[in-house]
Amino acid sequence: MEENEQALLTEMLQAAEEAAPVEAVQAVTGAIVAALNALGVSLLIADLSGRALVRLTHQPAVGHPGRRQGDETAEVLPFDGGPYEQALRQQTAVVLPGDDRWTVLAPITERGEAIGLLEIDLPDEPDDAVTARIARTAHALAFVVIANRRHTDLFEWGQRSAPFTLSAEIQRRLLPASFTCEASAFALSGWLEPAASIGGDTFDYSVARDTLHVSVTDAMGHGVASALTATLGVGSLRNTRRHGDSLIAQAELANRAVAEHANVRGAYVTAVLGRVDLTTGRCELLNAGHVPPMLVRQGRAASLELPANFPLGMFPDERYRSGEVTLLPGDRLVIVTDGMRERNAADLDLPAALLRIAHLHPREAVRALSDAVLATAGPVLADDATLLIVDWYGGHGPRASTAGADTARASSLP
Repeated sequence: MEENEQALLTEMLQAAEEAAPVEAVQAVTGAIVAALNALGVSLLIADLSGRALVRLTHQPAVGHPGRRQGDETAEVLPFDGGPYEQALRQQTAVVLPGDDRWTVLAPITERGEAIGLLEIDLPDEPDDAVTARIARTAHALAFVVIANRRHTDLFEWGQRSAPFTLSAEIQRRLLPASFTCEASAFALSGWLEPAASIGGDTFDYSVARDTLHVSVTDAMGHGVASALTATLGVGSLRNTRRHGDSLIAQAELANRAVAEHANVRGAYVTAVLGRVDLTTGRCELLNAGHVPPMLVRQGRAASLELPANFPLGMFPDERYRSGEVTLLPGDRLVIVTDGMRERNAADLDLPAALLRIAHLHPREAVRALSDAVLATAGPVLADDATLLIVDWYGGHGPRASTAGADTARASSLP
């Protein structure tokens, strides 16, 4: 790294630390403007819908479009297949010529999570070295956003193009902080397409030193009651996972927790729990009354046969059993909730759809599948549609990435 680039990074981090959380990005982008002699710079953050970018600005109300909260403005830029969408989805910097300036769009990404774009206007055409420098700067900005969004609602407010209900708010807190994670041995991504009345779906994951933990759950019912039942299930699973308990112990303790503490009589949670040994690919799976997980391997998509278990919370003293499969390089593990399979969504041929999008990165595959279920059963879903996709590469060790993304495995778009 060049000395001036090291100085810029130091200045960015210092500016972020000295500013209030709501002003951190503005302070950092000010440092970028000065260092690059830029004409302007903007943060465009990914909307929670997954189908737009949002330009966040702090300025008086006169003459500026978008949602407002005081002097905060969130201007929604829907995906239209243009360069902004392409830069984000393909994870590559894009240079756009203009009448009196050049615009560089650089993905703001951390470990495969597409946080948004850094938009920089320059007086002259940037060469490859300048474009690469901006890409690295955008990667550093990802950590500034991640660190400061823990302390303020500004970024979350900006990402919400539609208001949340109370049940949606509870459900949102049950999901992982990042929907995508890349490592050397795997890449995964999850997505939740909510129903009109929240259906209690969740997905979760955690990466240990040599183990990947995953789960997808679906609490019975809709609305706040369903969200509260989901909270019991997810809370218990996370608690026992963090204790280091086995997959079977996690299921049995969550089963008792839901049975004993749910406020709705007869409440239950269906679930698929998984644990992957990152050194061998051995994948232990437990199905508690849920839609069977699917494995895409060598041009075929098929459901995995696992020991049958009752849903969590149905019988408090029930014993659970797990099964296993050894993942091979090139395999794709897919876990969905019944919102992807029931009612009108049943018209979606899920195995065929999985084969059509086999070339896509998990981050794009979950988006393509959620679009497909909306096209089939939408525009308003009767039940949450949730999915988690894990691509297995093998080769557990250091990860190769460029500016926060594994561009070597980035896929073409549909």
